[in-house]
Amino acid sequence: MSTKPSEARKIFTARLREELRAGEGHSHEVSDGRAAYREAACLLTHFDPVLLRLPGEEHATGGAVLELLDDCTTMGVKDRAVWSLKSDVRDEALRGLAGPEAARLALESNLDQFQDEPGPERIALACLSGSRPRLAGQSPSELADTLQALLWLSRVPGMSGLPDVDEAQHALERARLLQPLERLVREPFQGRAHELDELRDYVGIPADSAAAPLDDPATDSSWTGSRTVPVAPLVIHGPGGMGKSTLLAKFLLDSIDDHNPDLPFAYIDFERPTLSIHEPVTLIAEIARQLGIQYPAHRAELDALADECQQAARSQREGQDRVTQLHQLATTRSVLGRSSSQEFQVLATARETDIIRRVADVLVRAVAAEDQENPPFVLVVDSFEEAQYRGSPVLGRMWAICVAIQNVYPGLRLVVSGRASVDHPARAVMPRQIELHELDPRAAVGLLASCGVKDPDVARVLADRVGGHPLSLKLAARAATLAGTEADSTGELIRSLPARRRQFFRRVDQMLVQGILYDRILNHISNLDVRRLAHPGLVLRIITPEIIKDVLAEPCGLRVETLDDARLLFDELSRLDLVEPAGPEAVRHRADVRAIMLRLPGGDHTDVMRAVERRAVEYHAARDGLEARAEEIYHRLRLDENPRSVEERWLPGIERFLTGAQQDMSPRAAGLLTAKLGGGAPDNVMAGADQEDWERIAAQEVEDLLAQGFAEAAFVRLAERRPWTPCSPLHSLLAETLNRLGRQDEARKAASDATASAEGAGCAEQQLELLLLSARLAEDAGDLADADRDLRMAEDIAVGLGQDLEAMGALLARARLTAGAEGPDPEADTQLAQRLRLLPDAVLADQPALVRAVASQIYAQDPEALDHTLEVVGLPADDEALETLGTAIGRAASRQPALLATLMDILGDAAGPTQPQEEDAEGPCQGTSQSAGPCNTTEILRLARDRGTLNGLARRLLAVRDKSGEIIAGVAAAMGAGAHGRTKRRSSAAHPAEGNDHGGNGPARPGRP
Repeated sequence: MSTKPSEARKIFTARLREELRAGEGHSHEVSDGRAAYREAACLLTHFDPVLLRLPGEEHATGGAVLELLDDCTTMGVKDRAVWSLKSDVRDEALRGLAGPEAARLALESNLDQFQDEPGPERIALACLSGSRPRLAGQSPSELADTLQALLWLSRVPGMSGLPDVDEAQHALERARLLQPLERLVREPFQGRAHELDELRDYVGIPADSAAAPLDDPATDSSWTGSRTVPVAPLVIHGPGGMGKSTLLAKFLLDSIDDHNPDLPFAYIDFERPTLSIHEPVTLIAEIARQLGIQYPAHRAELDALADECQQAARSQREGQDRVTQLHQLATTRSVLGRSSSQEFQVLATARETDIIRRVADVLVRAVAAEDQENPPFVLVVDSFEEAQYRGSPVLGRMWAICVAIQNVYPGLRLVVSGRASVDHPARAVMPRQIELHELDPRAAVGLLASCGVKDPDVARVLADRVGGHPLSLKLAARAATLAGTEADSTGELIRSLPARRRQFFRRVDQMLVQGILYDRILNHISNLDVRRLAHPGLVLRIITPEIIKDVLAEPCGLRVETLDDARLLFDELSRLDLVEPAGPEAVRHRADVRAIMLRLPGGDHTDVMRAVERRAVEYHAARDGLEARAEEIYHRLRLDENPRSVEERWLPGIERFLTGAQQDMSPRAAGLLTAKLGGGAPDNVMAGADQEDWERIAAQEVEDLLAQGFAEAAFVRLAERRPWTPCSPLHSLLAETLNRLGRQDEARKAASDATASAEGAGCAEQQLELLLLSARLAEDAGDLADADRDLRMAEDIAVGLGQDLEAMGALLARARLTAGAEGPDPEADTQLAQRLRLLPDAVLADQPALVRAVASQIYAQDPEALDHTLEVVGLPADDEALETLGTAIGRAASRQPALLATLMDILGDAAGPTQPQEEDAEGPCQGTSQSAGPCNTTEILRLARDRGTLNGLARRLLAVRDKSGEIIAGVAAAMGAGAHGRTKRRSSAAHPAEGNDHGGNGPARPGRP
């Protein structure tokens, strides 16, 4: 249904003439004809105005085009235009209907506008015809249509007997909550009865069949009773493609539908873009959101907690950026970097456990209000592999979250899909594990049947040859479907598959089978040229017409001389179900197939595939941009080039294009990628990595362990794979670890020996880091002369290298070095202020954390440094900085009431019209009190941060005539938030956190005193 352009143009011209003639005398009242067309359209999502009919009309007159021109928005392009009533017009029309009968006639008169598609119109017509819709069993899209229909009909005068709108809204939200799980089980679920029984037994739901008894009393699944230890999580692991996510979805849906529809649960899939595995607070936000859907009476409270999580995530990102920056420079890494890293982990863990405890408390009250008798709370975490490595801070914080929930809600049952359980020092109890193996023969036959293999005998023979790996079975089903029903073709397929062997050879057989099946599928590509491209193209992460022409064609034996020829092949290739879109004029092989096939021997394709990769290196090396450089490095590593030579091609910023590429690499190549990208590595990668890469991966793990306070575990890791290279970051970490273990003399000796070794090997960066660490250890021992000598040496080395920021870092450490009871060195402060003024703003902007720490240090010596720093890099925007500044403002207003009006004006201008006004608020929030409450002031500062006015606010504060110095000290303290290191604080106003000790072995394990 559409309006012809010529017809619409004539009608529009006529309407325009009418409007021009009317002039100023045009009436804004709605005419009867216009009102009638509004009512005819008010129950239609969209419509063709030429075909819109009034009740009683046999044929459309097209009058709606004239009457509704100003009442609608248009959708569509070129020769097809559909209209939709504006929301206010629709609402007025619905309320103006004579009643339900008029609404029914309006819809029945325009059946041709919606008869070919589902939508709220059909639901509305059914309701108007006396059929009440049942919400149960509707899909999310159907519920959305139902809700829209109910919202429309609720405005029709005299309408009654409708389902409750809130009930429909809740049903829609719950359906959308379950939708990700239902997508995973769209195909019939096969097998896994024993695993399902184990899951039900763990949670405490009656099993359909006998399950293995629990060996560990700590994993007792009773729903009630007090516990002295946390209930162990359940970890599901197995090879990729084995069906871990599908099993979780089946278990959770069955548990909710069959056994306990009110079972509280949360399903967290870290592959969702709104969740970050590196930010556990986003997991808490998602838990609160999902529980709010399940318990509508507590929705507002849980949504508020979810919003608080988003604020916490923003603050944590700021804090993590500071930690990253302070680790980039050798002269800030060993002191400011490590202290800020530990402080960040402590604060993040405290914030996350506080919020999750409050979420759990709401759950306790919600369950009690529903008269549920202590049901388990099932928390399912999917795609957790990336966080599962020794020393992972995320894993430590997840343990803390788990324990915090169980302390409030003992019925927590945590089910995780990922790798096999990884040892972590924060682990409070050994997790229970389920390892997924191949499907049993009966389930394998069932999966083949569900994928299109209808002949039971063929399915049984294929299952016997292929085995029970779900991906292999799906490949086999695809190959069998392509072979058709001819006995000869099916027999040939079966004969091409090797008979299965046992135990040791099973994995080799599986890889061989998958390779044969993939080749069989490719052999059914009708275009021979496309068939020749398909298998070698697996090595490419992206395929475009240009890549077909310049990279793929020649090694595959094709002559593709023009881009138009390449586009023809690309169009054919893009229609295969083995590829998926990857952008404009770009495709890639399906990730599940590619991940399997890249691990297989290339067979006859090996030489061709390597030739393709060599040409890919040449192709991408000749192009500019980070993505091209990332692809070049990817293929160099796939060709097993020396990691050291490949590293020379590395550019900052390419990391995001190589995330997850380790799975396509040999252990040696994966070692370099992990060393550059961060994170943990499995044992086979650590064993195969070059020594330098192993040292960098191990160094990151040790840094993570120290940040969490686990020095003993860090020392164990440091005992491996010695001797280290002279420039290894592990030398500094060994000295740091020894010091935290209380072995100070050994630490100083280790730092001294490593410094000499680094100097001899010409490792300037490592020498600088070790000198800063040596100075800190000397200061701790009371040897200030040695500390000063080390810092001056580090500064001289940095100056000699032309490293201005490194020199500033060393000078900052010397400025903070105490000299007995005399306080900071004024000479060093003066030199630091001069260096800050001399460096170009562009250089300062590269290291905001260091520049802020310097400005915070020298503000008394150079008051203008704070204002200049605010202009160049701004104030840190994390919660610590805002709370520090809010406290200082409150103290200044309390001690000097005359400043209150000025401070209120500054805060009010920065916060804007959304500033909260609470009658019982104190301080600058109201202006009626003689004291300024830091809580309310901090909230205003958060509003200013969100509006982008925080830096302007801080600069105005610096201009306030504050005789006490509280305000400027507060700005300075906020400027240096999170980068105090182990310095002597200047005042309690500037550093309210004075007294925190970050030495020793760190915090106790989560859940332990």
